[in-house]
Amino acid sequence: MCGIVGYVGPRPSQDILLAGLARLEYRGYDSAGVAVIDGEGSLGMRKKAGKLAVLRDSLADAPLPDGSTGIGHTRWATHGGPTDGNAHPHLADDDKLALIHNGIIENFSALREELLADGVVFRSETDTEVAAALLGREYAGNGGDLQLAFRSVVNRLEGAFTLLAMHQDHPGLVVGARRNSPLVIGLGEGENFLGSDVAAFIEHTRKALAIGQDQIVSITPDAVSVTDFAGTPVEPEPFDVSWDAAAAEKGGWSSFMAKEVAEQPEAVANTIRGRIQDGQVVIPELDGLDELFVGINRVIITACGTASYAALVGKYAIEQWARVAVDVELAHEFRYRDPVIGADTLVVSISQSGETMDTLMAVKYARERGARTLSVCNTQGATIPRESDAVVYTHAGPEVAVASTKAFSAQITALLLLGLHMGRVRGTVADASVDVAELAALPEKIAKVLESEQEHVTQLAGWMADTRSVLFLGRHVGYPIALEGALKLKEISYIHAEGFAAGELKHGPIALIEPGQPVFVLVPSPRHSALVHSKVVSNIQEIRARGARVIVIAEEGDAAVLPFADEVIHIPLAGAMFEPLLAVVPLQIFAMALATAKGLDVDQPRNLAKSVTVE
Repeated sequence: MCGIVGYVGPRPSQDILLAGLARLEYRGYDSAGVAVIDGEGSLGMRKKAGKLAVLRDSLADAPLPDGSTGIGHTRWATHGGPTDGNAHPHLADDDKLALIHNGIIENFSALREELLADGVVFRSETDTEVAAALLGREYAGNGGDLQLAFRSVVNRLEGAFTLLAMHQDHPGLVVGARRNSPLVIGLGEGENFLGSDVAAFIEHTRKALAIGQDQIVSITPDAVSVTDFAGTPVEPEPFDVSWDAAAAEKGGWSSFMAKEVAEQPEAVANTIRGRIQDGQVVIPELDGLDELFVGINRVIITACGTASYAALVGKYAIEQWARVAVDVELAHEFRYRDPVIGADTLVVSISQSGETMDTLMAVKYARERGARTLSVCNTQGATIPRESDAVVYTHAGPEVAVASTKAFSAQITALLLLGLHMGRVRGTVADASVDVAELAALPEKIAKVLESEQEHVTQLAGWMADTRSVLFLGRHVGYPIALEGALKLKEISYIHAEGFAAGELKHGPIALIEPGQPVFVLVPSPRHSALVHSKVVSNIQEIRARGARVIVIAEEGDAAVLPFADEVIHIPLAGAMFEPLLAVVPLQIFAMALATAKGLDVDQPRNLAKSVTVE
């Protein structure tokens, strides 16, 4: 969850740390702090509860001394509330050592008791201070070797963690480690960086190294060294970041979410680019990996939150085109129920960050049981792709707003590509030309929805600013979009919202309908199934008869819904599997506009963080 950044080099570190934290604040904004080692070899630290602006204002009033070695942290609270004392960094060894942490140290209680017995006095409620105190004790006990002390400490910790530490006796050195939590290296000229995400240093370099599981990194201005937890040197995997700092800036938009909603045509186009050849879908990353898809009798797609709704759309697509049974599993439930999987199972994981802890653990579980694994991910150098047999990157670019929009659209696009690719490899799709043409047309159609319905939907949200509950109904691939529409509203508007399969209406949910109740209904095209279309129109009549206010999302020219809808939002004609990418856009706009009308922060909703790297 938390955002971390480290820097060593010739420049004053404070500004570099604050700029990096600003790009990482989506990972947690309960508190923030920085520590620097100045030119005199003294360690200074400042940390504040609240968003990064509170820390920035404090430093503007009373800057820390200039120093070219530093670490910074923005926190999503786990152990201990969001207070100044619980904020990171935490100090040890007579305040000469500073440490920051992302994750949860599961055995912190036993370690804390050990340290209390040793006379350590704690100043916070966090598990992180336990690691700092343990490191300080090890450092003092081994004669001042920070790297050796760090190795000793990480081997005693249980759970998921990324740690960065520095000591004023070693200016120009930052040491880090990771286990089940993200950390990447940024390579500069005469300077080097560490971050929980490449966004931390993208302003300064696009050259990066991926740090593997249970590895320790030491950076100085001129060198980077990586070992495993036993001290054996390892060679980290290099990669170049495919986007620049400008992509992670608002660029004049009112919010990152507004920017990212508008970027969906480009995100979808980038996900498709290079993956259509001669009227067929061919995914270059999967070249030579046909064995992943041949001989399987089952696919399990595992994900959390918004990604799990993309997975539900993918289920329909893969089953239709690849003719193999597909189940969708919430990653946090998957490995705890002893699922029946083996060599004839393909487990597809979806994670925008590639670091979602529950999903990572599901992938590891699947591999341990001999299943084939493939990940859909947006982040280069992330852990989940490295733990998988193969990866399909979405190329959506950085997504900063906590509520996912363009990453969701790119994930669905990647799953549509995967379904068509599997159909070709398995011989179950003889002619994909019509579907490929539909796929290629998606960016233009999404842009049309943005252009034609933005003002209408924003106005509708303004009228409904005092709404306390909204329901969403959908059938077939519209059902996952109903779920996603409800989630978006819950995430950023803080009101009750529920998505239902329209066919379930008479089995209970219709009891929620009362006069004035707003209900969004996603109406499937009558061109694909007149029967399903008629069933949904019947659902509309049923809720309208009970006083619901009905907002319909339907394709252009669908006249059958007009007599029964209070509002109609039109989307362009598209194939059945491609409609979700058009229908979700108005729901994203509605959630954003409603939250804005309520005066809420759409980018940083309460209690949430972008990347969930703890279980």
